[in-house]
Amino acid sequence: MNNLALEALLNDFLSPQLIKDYCPNGLQVEGKTEITKVITGVTACQALIDRAVAEGVDAILVHHGFFWKGEPAEIRGMKYRRIKALIENGINLYAYHLPLDVHSQVGNNVQLAQHLGLSVSGGLEVGNPRSIAIYGDLDTPLTGEEFAARIAIALQREPLHIGDNAPALIKKVGWCTGGGQDYIELAVQQGCDAFISGEVSERTTHIARELGIHYFAAGHHATERYGVKALGEWLAQEHGITVEFIDINNPV
Repeated sequence: MNNLALEALLNDFLSPQLIKDYCPNGLQVEGKTEITKVITGVTACQALIDRAVAEGVDAILVHHGFFWKGEPAEIRGMKYRRIKALIENGINLYAYHLPLDVHSQVGNNVQLAQHLGLSVSGGLEVGNPRSIAIYGDLDTPLTGEEFAARIAIALQREPLHIGDNAPALIKKVGWCTGGGQDYIELAVQQGCDAFISGEVSERTTHIARELGIHYFAAGHHATERYGVKALGEWLAQEHGITVEFIDINNPV
């Protein structure tokens, strides 16, 4: 497939033009024209790029790419080495951030729900049809300890659980993968028994305790590995592109 045609295909599927983001979505670094093999991963780190070079792939597709709002514009040091490796090896880099979080089929939030036995009822941001954070129900009510154990098994990582002053059983859950901890108060407003995010802030513990909600910090990487994996599987199944998901270990 032509590299620009692949970008058009992904843009049509993910609709990045509808979401205000902190980085450019789509083809961030242009490489060879024809694409036959793609590697997917959470972040365009050097380890993932090195793997792509070693396997001779034509493109990398990630959730966390380059050129974030507020970062230094200069291409030097770590950024230079990453981009240099891509350009020298003709590797295209595609990145989709918030559009991948919110997608109804392959999005990080929907994929996390599938792994944790959660239904999807709607968005925590009332009136926003593309709410970053969402809510739904567990397939069966669980205690905080039982739900923490389910998260640990599903994500292969022990979550941080704050359960002081929280309900005995969890049924309604709000969640936002990655750095979504500040949606916790919206989860309380929507009557959720628990809230899940990837990252945690110091203030989140106090908010959870004082507002009486279970809170689970399950890891930024761990909660966001399934969206880009599902996107790659969609590309392979629907468009015949060879795709391999590479999970670069990250405990955070």
